[in-house]
Amino acid sequence: MSVMNQLKVPILSVVEAIKGVYLFRLEAPEIAQTARPGQFVMVRCGKETILPRPFSIHNVDGSQISILLSVVGKGTGWLALKKKGDTLDIFGPLGSGFTINPRSQNLLLVAGGIGIAPLRFLAERAAGLGKKVIIIIGARSRESLLPINASQSLYNKGMLPASFQCVNATEDGSEGFKGMATQLIPHYLKNIDQVFACGPAAMYRTMAQMPELKGKDVQLSLEIMMGCGVGVCYGCTIRTKNGLKQVCKDGPVFGMGEVEFFDNN
Repeated sequence: MSVMNQLKVPILSVVEAIKGVYLFRLEAPEIAQTARPGQFVMVRCGKETILPRPFSIHNVDGSQISILLSVVGKGTGWLALKKKGDTLDIFGPLGSGFTINPRSQNLLLVAGGIGIAPLRFLAERAAGLGKKVIIIIGARSRESLLPINASQSLYNKGMLPASFQCVNATEDGSEGFKGMATQLIPHYLKNIDQVFACGPAAMYRTMAQMPELKGKDVQLSLEIMMGCGVGVCYGCTIRTKNGLKQVCKDGPVFGMGEVEFFDNN
């Protein structure tokens, strides 16, 4: 289990990836050295926001970590105004991570919207282990698709290495497949050993009903509001087939078959 660090870290860069979505690069060696894909950090968001906000660890590069955030309220709005050279109060790494089976060779990653946030770190780690990675990325339109190719550089490389097989799906058909990311899943399951996903609850409900995923090792990163991030407040409690669980401490990664989707969120 990782040791939680409470730190004041410098911001090395801030890039607006698309409108309202920001990529932060932070100098945080204490977190970088122990973080695992799927884990997250809690970030304090100014004096007017009492509770810290959770953010998936998007990438680790040496002593640096990256987080990806979408502006949805006062806390993330405050963060979006921060600049290079400012500092942030953060603590982590927190929660459970994704588990790559050593015997797996072919992985399918499914990202809904900003669900790419924890999957980039997973993809990098999988590549380092010699795994083949296919990633499906879904969004409403071309304008809301996050840049993933090396030619669409955010900080000298894209969201994912150009060598990965990336498939786009947009609801309006303005880029790639017209439709939902989940509609593409059956077409890319051949020889896939494990499936990893991050996205909205509606995406997970659809996946839970897909016969093609029955019997597959499917791991999901749940996006849910958290209060403390360390299992004290019980604000992120969900129902699972194994009883009540706390997303911050027992998750955020769960097996798809464990979560009772239709009674939550």
